[in-house]
Amino acid sequence: MLTDAAVKKAVARDKPYKMADTGGLFLYVAPSGLKSWRMKFRFDNKEKLLTFGPYPDMKLSEARDRRDAARRQIRDHIDPSGARKRAQEARDQQRVEEARQITFEQAARAWHEMQKGRWAPVHAEDVITSLERDVFPQIGGKALSAIDAPKVLEVLRAVEDRGSIETARRLRQRISGVYALYISEGVVSVDPAAAVMKALKPLPKKGKQPAITEVPEARQVLIAAESSGASPVTKLASRLLALTQSRPGMVRGAEWSEFEGIDWSGQRYGPDLALWRVPAARMKLVMDLKDEEDFEHLIPLSWQAVDVLRAAHRLTGRGRLVFPGQRHSHRPLSENAIGYLYNRVGYHGRHVPHGWRSSFSTTMNALAKRRQRVGDDDVIELMLAHVPENKVKAAYDRAGHMERRRELAQEWSDLLMDGMVRANDLLEGPRRGE
Repeated sequence: MLTDAAVKKAVARDKPYKMADTGGLFLYVAPSGLKSWRMKFRFDNKEKLLTFGPYPDMKLSEARDRRDAARRQIRDHIDPSGARKRAQEARDQQRVEEARQITFEQAARAWHEMQKGRWAPVHAEDVITSLERDVFPQIGGKALSAIDAPKVLEVLRAVEDRGSIETARRLRQRISGVYALYISEGVVSVDPAAAVMKALKPLPKKGKQPAITEVPEARQVLIAAESSGASPVTKLASRLLALTQSRPGMVRGAEWSEFEGIDWSGQRYGPDLALWRVPAARMKLVMDLKDEEDFEHLIPLSWQAVDVLRAAHRLTGRGRLVFPGQRHSHRPLSENAIGYLYNRVGYHGRHVPHGWRSSFSTTMNALAKRRQRVGDDDVIELMLAHVPENKVKAAYDRAGHMERRRELAQEWSDLLMDGMVRANDLLEGPRRGE
């Protein structure tokens, strides 16, 4: 039987040798001086070898404990040389089984958390909101492995049936993204959303966005929307959208920190100061411009636009977002809130939120032509944030013609808002959810 002192004194020799303990345990001493604990045993009439660990990391007493545990396994007809591997395999299998019970909602939220750093904040909110609205109520509580292609198609058909064909296709992509992540982790092996791609309705041919371009008729869109029972936040967002030639996503995701030169007390307007500085990350630009400060978009604000912002400030000025959603103050107004409002008041297929850009462009270009204003067409393109092919020119022009841009912004606002009530009046009257 070995002692601690004998083990410690063992020195290397020209050839490896063994120092026996009891029960098959021995100390193996290599010519290099490395010492390790090993155990020889027989199982199923075959001689086998276990290696427990090196000395002095593993003391004699611990090696004996390992030997005794192995002998108990042999007594119970378990091969100790494969026990560790089998135990690890069992643990791995248990993890896989537990992972397979993860619900679609849990998986989708984890996927969204992983991906959202790549997206603009407004897009990230749109993604999770669309899943919460259209997918989670149907399959959110089901295990990933329990969802098949017919179930996914059923979810997407419901979205198509309300006319949102493009939304259905986006949702399919998002569902497929969730499955791609968990296929790579070995949780599931099939993406049921991939199989339904060709079963979805085709996108309608893209044409111009429906827009009313005659100013008196365009004004009636605002009058109808603002006379409805929509929430004040939605009405104010609609008015600012009409006044600023911006894209709907820019208005929905607007933050108070983006506005400059506005006296929120309402004592003065500051016509040469009021400005909306939209960060490049929120602009609809090509991807390689996303993080370049040079391609932020500057929007001079008419007094009517400032009037809208002051009214909104009374409602939401303590938060980050100018136009938050009704249910979650940290999330932007719903992607479809303004569009649904226009549909409800009779403008379905006639005027969409994006159509205000066409209204502005058509009206102001016609005025420029009729009044022979040379150069206004280029200024109008700048106001619409249409990026020139020459990126150097785009960087130079981002703040160019600001004086003329202010004049055109004010002229458009005066035309559109002729006879309209002040923005504070939109805070009153009946209210309903988005």
